[in-house]
Amino acid sequence: MNKKTMSQTVEQDSEKKIKRYIVAGGGTAGWMAASLLAKTMGEEIELTLVESDAIGTVGVGEATIPPLLSFNNLLKINEADFMRETKATFKLGINFENWKDVGEDYFHSFGHTGKDHWTSGFQHFWLSGRARGLATNFEDYCLEVVAGLKQKFAQLPDNKLNYAYHLDSSAYSKYLRKIAEDNGTVRKEGKIEQVNLDPENGYIKSLTLESGEVLEADFFFDCTGFRSLLMGQALHVGYDDWSHYLPCDSAIAIQTKSVGPPKPYTRAIAHDAGWQWRIPLQHRTGNGLIYCGRYLDKETALDRLLSNIEGEPITEPNFIRFQTGARRKQWEKNCVVLGLAGGFMEPLESTSIHLIQRAVTRFLRMLPSSGISQADITEYNDQSLEDMDKIRDFLILHYRVTDRRDSEFWRYCADMDIPDSVHQKIDLFTETGRVFRKNEELFAENSWIQCMMGQGIMPRSYHPIADKMSDEELDYFLGQIKANVAMTAEKLPSHQDYIRQYCGIKDS
Repeated sequence: MNKKTMSQTVEQDSEKKIKRYIVAGGGTAGWMAASLLAKTMGEEIELTLVESDAIGTVGVGEATIPPLLSFNNLLKINEADFMRETKATFKLGINFENWKDVGEDYFHSFGHTGKDHWTSGFQHFWLSGRARGLATNFEDYCLEVVAGLKQKFAQLPDNKLNYAYHLDSSAYSKYLRKIAEDNGTVRKEGKIEQVNLDPENGYIKSLTLESGEVLEADFFFDCTGFRSLLMGQALHVGYDDWSHYLPCDSAIAIQTKSVGPPKPYTRAIAHDAGWQWRIPLQHRTGNGLIYCGRYLDKETALDRLLSNIEGEPITEPNFIRFQTGARRKQWEKNCVVLGLAGGFMEPLESTSIHLIQRAVTRFLRMLPSSGISQADITEYNDQSLEDMDKIRDFLILHYRVTDRRDSEFWRYCADMDIPDSVHQKIDLFTETGRVFRKNEELFAENSWIQCMMGQGIMPRSYHPIADKMSDEELDYFLGQIKANVAMTAEKLPSHQDYIRQYCGIKDS
């Protein structure tokens, strides 16, 4: 090959290179994408984020799960600084109130319960101990549960205490925006008027703003919320409706002044047509009511929420309508969809921000260079939809497995058809006490165990390995775990004191 031909080839390849990216929409989804892309790729890409100050965000994603720590680490975020800026508190799990039945609570923690054997999980030894009168409540063997209910917290060596955050999602977006802009992201203010497609291949070519400005790029992220201007409206990717399994379709959110020290857990309080959340930040409390519009009207829902809050309201009620489900493709042509534009699963297990995080990190692992690979698109979609299916299944569990029959809503949930994948998990645990995590699904064995037993399933049998231990051996084994948990929790400072010392805001 002569020099001229080589030069032409390099020039042609460089023209194919995907370098210009546009993030359409801001909020948590947009700025999570922009910050990680910019921080990771730097000058290798040109990154623009388009958002309008005139378009509000849902802004109620205030509770998170532990993988967010990994995302923040990728961005080299100083935790204390981040928590101070986002008015964050620590979260050890979720206290589910009135879910099994009215007046009955359980705690779904981020931690691990007891000690496993290679043949079987701790629950089998606990079940054997329970049958012999040697075991106390299952949660007594989990540090996160005991510490959470005592309102204690500290960061311990070797991640001995697993945690996430309660945070101000709008403040988090601003925090990420600074990281993104410091690493070269250009923010464009403006509303998107039109999405322009290439007539030859159907790819997105550019965005036209209300001002008339046209922004071209090689690749686009749709972070436009429920409207899904790019993936839904322009590329016509369909949406699978999951409201048959997850029937709640409405929410009302309101913020109140804090009336006491923040608890290191989210409260999820079931009512006769859905549930209510309480999320404590350093400076306020986030409250919301999730409900099914078939069984509760808007006015009654608002009255119910306002009569079940603590502290003076500091915002007007924010009314949100949604449809649980997922867009059938998360990557189509030269567009990836993130956040609410790609699907919605109600915030019962605080998974919204996590799904954005998973999507952004997954895309960076498959970052296209000299063209978009259909094999990448297929793999990305398979992984994304499997993530969403598994989270959906875990949410279904909360509604389906319950003793509540006190309203039309709960009677519907008790009788509704559910996916075979959920049936299989429930049947296996009911008959054998076993739970198996598949394909890196988000919720590990202990999450399913805590929720299934908390919602009322007590396995009919357990692994025979547990019966190899004598009463004395099993009593000692269980007793040592419980004593260590109790002693460690007792030595922890209060959650409020730890926050004040570590990341407290002024006048908090």
